[in-house]
Amino acid sequence: MKADPKLGVWLAFAATLSLLTGCAWPTVEGFTATMARFVGASEADLVAGLGVPVRTYEAGGRRFLQYEEQRIVTYPGSPYFGGWHGGWWAPGGFGPTFETRFCSVTFALRAGRVEAFSFRGNDCRAVPQPR
Repeated sequence: MKADPKLGVWLAFAATLSLLTGCAWPTVEGFTATMARFVGASEADLVAGLGVPVRTYEAGGRRFLQYEEQRIVTYPGSPYFGGWHGGWWAPGGFGPTFETRFCSVTFALRAGRVEAFSFRGNDCRAVPQPR
């Protein structure tokens, strides 16, 4: 019995596809799922998991703990620096650009337990974790 040469191609494709689907990208849904794990946790467990909050506030019998993260992302500029075009020097390329990425999460606690959370920012993303 002779092996089908296309079988090797399909096996390689299937192996590549399984590798690609196994690598997860950070998503807002992953972030939401990660933070939702703290709902019902004690304040001590929250601080143990996320560290000391940057801000706390108490109002209406509730305690609010806020966490923030900020980073600057640099994107490289163009490698082309200009040249002679039709007898004229034409500047080319562009410099690097910078972007501020941030995420702010606020947990609401009642009676020492996390009741809810909310977040805002352009970098509130996490890789989904298996339960």
